[in-house]
Amino acid sequence: MPPVDQPHPEHGNLRLLRHPLVEDKLTRLRDAATPPAEFRSLLRQVAGLLTMAATADLSLQDVQVRTPMEATTARRLAGPVTVVPILRAGLALADGVLDVLPEARVGHFGMYRDEAALVPVPYYCKLPSDVAAGAVLLVDPMVATGGSACHALAQLKQRGCRRLRLMCLVAAPQGIERLAEHHPDVVVHAAALDRGLDARGYIVPGLGDAGDRAFGTP
Repeated sequence: MPPVDQPHPEHGNLRLLRHPLVEDKLTRLRDAATPPAEFRSLLRQVAGLLTMAATADLSLQDVQVRTPMEATTARRLAGPVTVVPILRAGLALADGVLDVLPEARVGHFGMYRDEAALVPVPYYCKLPSDVAAGAVLLVDPMVATGGSACHALAQLKQRGCRRLRLMCLVAAPQGIERLAEHHPDVVVHAAALDRGLDARGYIVPGLGDAGDRAFGTP
């Protein structure tokens, strides 16, 4: 069964990747008993699978190459690709993207969540100077309220980026709806859409705090 990137019937900006390997790895990520090393490895593996779907619409250009047999016309990516993880949990996803797309440039957004107000607090941003020259893949394991993703996308658009897509493992309907309101042009590629958010703004059933679980912090 090849990976199937399916539009969600109720959320037009959401694409869910359906594949047995994704389902299996996501189940292990949800398991509270999964240790940090395995958790990081699973994040990386799922990110590699999601990358195939999230980059399916990248532009190609014809080039001439010589095989050991003869000259031929082939196709290569038409421009640079930049992967931008939202720190820190996004780092493991970025590694999975780079396994599939090692030539991608890497930018970084640093944000943490104000637990009382449930709003993102940015503290770092480093992007290629010509980040708008090609496609940009923003990666974050969780889209809960959607605040961090919305802020990062707004910053990328201010820098002229137009070929944007967002990749996550698990999303909540509230976050997807917020993204559709503020960034209706950005498609979200995810492994699962969960039930919703709890009183603290965490996704349920979710998989907990992805950063803490990946890096073994309380």
